[in-house]
Order: sequence, then structure tokens, then C-alpha cells
Amino acid sequence: MQTHHVDHELVQAAAHVARTRCRGDNHTMAAAARARDGRIITAVNAYHFTGGPCAELVLIGAAAAQGAYELETVVAVGDRDRGVVPPCGRCRQVLLDYFPALKVIVGNDDRIRTVPITELLPETYVWADHQLDAE
Repeated sequence: MQTHHVDHELVQAAAHVARTRCRGDNHTMAAAARARDGRIITAVNAYHFTGGPCAELVLIGAAAAQGAYELETVVAVGDRDRGVVPPCGRCRQVLLDYFPALKVIVGNDDRIRTVPITELLPETYVWADHQLDAE
């Protein structure tokens, strides 16, 4: 397993948003990403019984709206001090499709680590042409 430096500032940014912006059942997760230019982009999920988007998916749109099209690292943190939460299967696939070289912070407590998205979703297929350039 390949591990990378943990961006603790990114984890703290997501935890701050989870603590201060996630209120009630509609917003229970926060995500933060480090853009290639160093900016931190944050977002929260939009829960809905019809399948509202996870925080990581909202984050992709929020980043694009701010002109950040290249994300390097992402993390999700749950409300109520749940800590770092790994992305669900759908988010893993979408994150891989958008950012094939993305790193993801996973784990809990003293075992937080940063891994390539490809390790969270092994044996994937190439869906987007831009993935061919990342190999």
C-alpha cells in the first residue's frame, strides 16, 4: 500500500465545516479538497431520500465553480465528531473518473493516512479519455 503525507490542514478544514455547517439531517458530512494551486475548497452533502449527493460530489461542483479543476487531495469528515469517513463506492468511482491521480485521506484517530484513489477502487476500467494520460 502506497501512503503519502497527511494534509492535516485539510482534515481540520473539513472538520471545521462539519462542526459549524452540518446541522440536522440534510447536511451530515463535510468534504475538503486541496486544489493544485494550494487553495482549500469545502462543501457539505445534500441528503435527500431520492439520493442527494454526497459531500465529495458537491465538492467537485463547488471546486469547478471556483475555477479549481485540478484537485490533489480530498477528505470527508462526519458531523457529531465522527471523524474522517472514507468515500462511498459511487464517490470513489466519480473521484477516480474526474481526478485519476487524486489522493484520499482515510482512516481514523491515530491511523489516518493518505492513499491514491486507485487503491480505494482497484481493478477499475478506463471511462474517461483523460485517464489514459494519467497512467
